[in-house]
Amino acid sequence: MQPRRRYPSDLSDARWELIRPTLETWRAARAGIRRPTHDLRDLMDAILYVDRTGIPWRYLPHDFPPWQSVYGYFATWQKDGVFDRLTGLLRRLAREAEGRSAEPSACLLDSQTVKTSATVHLADQGFDAAKKIAGRKRHLATDTLGLLLTVLVTAAGVHDSTGGGHLLDHLATHHRTITKAWADAGYKNTVIEHAATRGIDLEVVHRTTHSRTFTIQPRRWVIERTLGRLMHHRRPARDYETLPARSEAMIHIAAIDLMSRRLTGEATPNWRGT
Repeated sequence: MQPRRRYPSDLSDARWELIRPTLETWRAARAGIRRPTHDLRDLMDAILYVDRTGIPWRYLPHDFPPWQSVYGYFATWQKDGVFDRLTGLLRRLAREAEGRSAEPSACLLDSQTVKTSATVHLADQGFDAAKKIAGRKRHLATDTLGLLLTVLVTAAGVHDSTGGGHLLDHLATHHRTITKAWADAGYKNTVIEHAATRGIDLEVVHRTTHSRTFTIQPRRWVIERTLGRLMHHRRPARDYETLPARSEAMIHIAAIDLMSRRLTGEATPNWRGT
């Protein structure tokens, strides 16, 4: 059988070696449930293809495994926390490659509101009065290098302070080395006080008021740059996922793509230049 042509979103050999052990460990732990019929690398390439191009699952090219199988693995890996584990592994490797400790001591919080598609239930949507957008909101936390720590997807009407409180709870439980955080003025005193109860000093970075032109904000630019890089992946540019957990998984997949390329020194193709 002739090998298929590679797509720009496919994993290189170096990137696959970073991801392979986690997927093979997952498959070994589920041995005996059913005999595997698809190659793990082809499945991951297909998921990356959907995340990068934004196509519906049913529109996957026929040289990938059947879309039903690809989506089934995507859903199972999301439920089993495989994407979370890959994000954590690659983040630790990327931090160590930059000469940092594996676990961060500081983080940044921000949110992003996006429109939703017809596949999203009305009960899972809301209206962001500040952005004038009906849809969902992503609450993200990154380290000071802009590497994803955690993401929470809610209705767009959920206030940043509410989402930020849940992020801080997660960080205090799973990243106990974090003692400092930065956020924008959307985070009110309630979340600052809540952060203090979790042993985290949350500092609000206010926008420069006297400037009438674009100005890079201290600290905040790191997470805003990450949000911009996530938009290189067309699937997260609009929320198509029926379940919020699957929407969070799509953010993790984009982060996995970005961090694995960062580790191997591979450029991320930009739609303007390719």
